[in-house]
Amino acid sequence: MTSTESEHHQRLGGRRRSVARLTAVQALYQLEANSELFADIVCGATDDRERLDTEISAALTEGWPLPRLDSVLRAILRAGAYELIHRRDVPPRVSLSEYTAIAYAFFTGKEPGLANGVLNHLAHTLRDSDL
Repeated sequence: MTSTESEHHQRLGGRRRSVARLTAVQALYQLEANSELFADIVCGATDDRERLDTEISAALTEGWPLPRLDSVLRAILRAGAYELIHRRDVPPRVSLSEYTAIAYAFFTGKEPGLANGVLNHLAHTLRDSDL
């Protein structure tokens, strides 16, 4: 590895740590602000990740397995799937709308359509009577 490549890797590592610190502060702020929904989604999606990934994977095509998706898109899908499965107090259409909007905030390509399609499939599979 050349000196320039090494410096580039160090900068990337430092950037990732900076982003992790910023995100940690945001999460701690949300917890201190007593956002029950925030804590429920983050903790619940973390605790039930295996089931969420199974449900999401069933809605994806073989050519686009969950690990192939961008990590932000996976997070959006996990949070949305968590709400659809565990938050019966939230109408499925609200979850679909909110998480599709979040996908549009992060992506300009096909990802928001994919998020909407996967979550719509999950809503019909898991909560069809609520739609």
